[in-house]
Amino acid sequence: MRKIQMVDLKSQYARIKDVVNESIQEVLETTAFVNGPKVHEFQKNLEQYLNVKHVIPCANGTDALQIAMMGLGLKPGDEVITTDFTFAATVEVIALLQLTPVLVDVEPDTFNIDVEAIKKAITPKTKAIVPVHLFGQCANMEAIMEIAKSNNLFVIEDSAQAIGANYTYSNGTKVKAGTIGDVAATSFFPSKNLGCYGDGGAIFTNNDELAHTIRGIVNHGMYERYHHDVVGVNSRLDAIQAAVLGAKLPNLNAYNKARIEAAKKYDAAFKDEKHIVIPFRSGAEDNHVFHQYTLRVTGVDRDGLAKFLNENDIPCGVYYPIPLHNQKAYLDERYNEADFKVTNQLVKEVISLPMHTELDDDQIEYITTKVKEFINA
Repeated sequence: MRKIQMVDLKSQYARIKDVVNESIQEVLETTAFVNGPKVHEFQKNLEQYLNVKHVIPCANGTDALQIAMMGLGLKPGDEVITTDFTFAATVEVIALLQLTPVLVDVEPDTFNIDVEAIKKAITPKTKAIVPVHLFGQCANMEAIMEIAKSNNLFVIEDSAQAIGANYTYSNGTKVKAGTIGDVAATSFFPSKNLGCYGDGGAIFTNNDELAHTIRGIVNHGMYERYHHDVVGVNSRLDAIQAAVLGAKLPNLNAYNKARIEAAKKYDAAFKDEKHIVIPFRSGAEDNHVFHQYTLRVTGVDRDGLAKFLNENDIPCGVYYPIPLHNQKAYLDERYNEADFKVTNQLVKEVISLPMHTELDDDQIEYITTKVKEFINA
């Protein structure tokens, strides 16, 4: 059996090595390293894949979130509602822009932001909602968009973990994650479902005016060289990373399918385990693309399980061990522990198993056998 990796990028690269190397070599030979043809080619192909009018590449996913908020013209003191159970980048950029983060609880099944909690958190100062499509599954966007419309709020999708996932409306219509709100941000960090070989990110929108503003922001506020029309930043996707992403994009559906199939095999192995709650799916099979395969273990020492797996050469992760409202950087006397019952429970129970495109049956059997061995000891 091959060594088990949390994310096996080496084996994935081996399968697409020639295409990736050729794409990178084109950049090296043209020396068009910044805003070159590879960047524009990837942008256009991703727009077509997502069926979105505008993709604006940038340097990383955190920048993408910040730039999206800058493009919407949010002002210091404006309140932005987001989830308590996610990576810190989501709330980090809110604080960096001197906006006021308002953290709310999540659903116990999907782990995504709780719609009822959003409703309760809205005040006259609220200007935006940031749903995070956690672990590869879309938040309840239909309900969130209705709330936003009723309250004249912006919706900024954090789609860093869900590129390629579908969202299915109640009428059966399907759209891609990141194409529903006013604007969306994604990350191309190497471990993502579509990852480059360094840092990278992008912003998506169907709003022409907003797209124009954002294109200026990512490039020092310039639309014409040395003419700074808006306050901007330096956040551009370099051409070598665009070359990698361009080579991998045609495989994205296959990559996501491989993750879905691996998740099904995990599910089958755990279906009769009373101490294990397998990942919930909110709709059709392709609504969840499994950036992570995250279990809840109940009545079991989760940290003991993680230690046992590591001792048996099985990497695993706890995403996330501390709620954002309890992080030192984001402590706020406004928060009441009683409002975070689900998050406070999840951080004690969740554990993510290896999930990537290269998992094979022998590895999955070994992983699941060891999990059950500990659970049932």
